[in-house]
This record gives sequence, C-alpha cells and structure tokens, in this order.
Amino acid sequence: MVTNRHRLKITVLALSVAALSGCNSMTALNLKQQQGDEGIGYREVRFDEISQQREYQQCRDEAFEMDRKAMSSASAGGYLTSARLLEKCESRLTGSGEIDEQQRMQGYALSVQNYMKAGDLDQARVNLTQFKQTFPDQDLYYPDGTSFIETMEVLLGQANSTDYGFFSVLNVNTDLKSEMGRQNYWKHN
Repeated sequence: MVTNRHRLKITVLALSVAALSGCNSMTALNLKQQQGDEGIGYREVRFDEISQQREYQQCRDEAFEMDRKAMSSASAGGYLTSARLLEKCESRLTGSGEIDEQQRMQGYALSVQNYMKAGDLDQARVNLTQFKQTFPDQDLYYPDGTSFIETMEVLLGQANSTDYGFFSVLNVNTDLKSEMGRQNYWKHN
C-alpha cells in the first residue's frame, strides 16, 4: 500500500528529475546558440575579409589601369593620380593577412615609380621607405633581373656613394650604371 509519504517522495523525485532534465536541455540549447553565434561570427569575419580582398583588388586594378593610360599618354598627372590611388588602396586595409603580399609589394613599388615619374621625389622617397619597412628583407626584380630597391635608391639619391665603383656592384640596370658613371665623370672632370 502506498502511503502519502511515499507518494510525496515519488512526486518530489519526479519533479527533481524533470527539473534536472530541463536544466540539461536548457544548457544544451544555450550551447547550441553559442556555437551558432560563433559560426555566424566566423562567417561575418570571413565575409569582411573577402569583401576587403575584392575592394583592394578593384582599387589596385583601377590604379594599374590609370598607370597604363599615363604611360600611353606620357602624362605626369596620370602617374600622380595612379600613385595616390595606390596609396589609398593600401590605407583602406584594416588587416593585410588575407591580401596577397606580392600584390601589395607591386602596388607599393608602382606608387614609388609613379611618384618619381610625376616629379614628386619627396613622396617617392617616403613610399620607398614605407616599402622597406612594410616588407623587410624583401625586394622585387625587374624583368632584366635588377633590384627594385637598389634602382630606386640610386634614382632617388638615397645611395650612399657617388663613386662609379659603388654603382658597378649594385644590382641596377646597365644603362643606369652607365648614366651614373657619366654624371660622376663630369662632376669631377
């Protein structure tokens, strides 16, 4: 025979089990929501990275197209516009982890060259310094195998020596070496 006391114990036990299973299902529900939020957060971050890559690529492509037009028309203003746009492309980056480093290096390098072609040697020097700081111990090479950094340092007057022998050991184009040697000769003779 079941007594009231026994019924009370069974009821309390049943309520306890129900309460505990409710807590477990709430905990499971909370864990699912947290995991879902992390998934959504990851997707948002990834979407932002992909958007930034697209924006950078579009900006860079536009600047390279301006460079091609400036080259075909020999327009100093076109070179200046291209260089400024390349700087703007770089400045818009919030984190460069997902942008191809080679593309960024080429953009920086083109901005240095285009500032130089436009006649803004001070800004070309600033961008060359930023290039070397942003990409330490790295360099780009022209199709003839000459060094971008060494060539720009010579052209922008950042090379340490005006001695022709110094220029002969640099990895710069032979025409540039010849011109530096000619200038050095006429300075001293």
